[in-house]
Amino acid sequence: MSDSPLAQTPPDPWKSFRGVMAGTLILEAIVVLLALPVVGMVGRGWSAWSVGYLVGFAVLLVLLSGVQGRRGAIWINLGAQLILIAGLLVDPAIGFVGVLFAVVWAVIAYLRAEMLRRQRRGLLPGQRSRSNSDG
Repeated sequence: MSDSPLAQTPPDPWKSFRGVMAGTLILEAIVVLLALPVVGMVGRGWSAWSVGYLVGFAVLLVLLSGVQGRRGAIWINLGAQLILIAGLLVDPAIGFVGVLFAVVWAVIAYLRAEMLRRQRRGLLPGQRSRSNSDG
């Protein structure tokens, strides 16, 4: 069984990382939609602009979650946070959510950089087990 081609294929270390990024975008979309009642009841009130902004941005986040395997996805995700921070013009609560998620995405970008560094040095778990079995 260990001679099958599937057993020889090293695990893709980026698959789980892409899943984390996509999952974060979905959670962010849910939080953005949960801002609707806040804007309606506590904030400046609903307007076509505020509802369209929040729903449109949530749809954008869901769509972005499907393209996390592409080059530069992390930078697009970080750029999307600037759009959310600009929501400060719609309601201060939206700007606060934008700042909060910008911090989350900054941490994810740091973790990505750390993972790249470890991959280049051959320190990822899949790389270590492969090199140990070859030697």
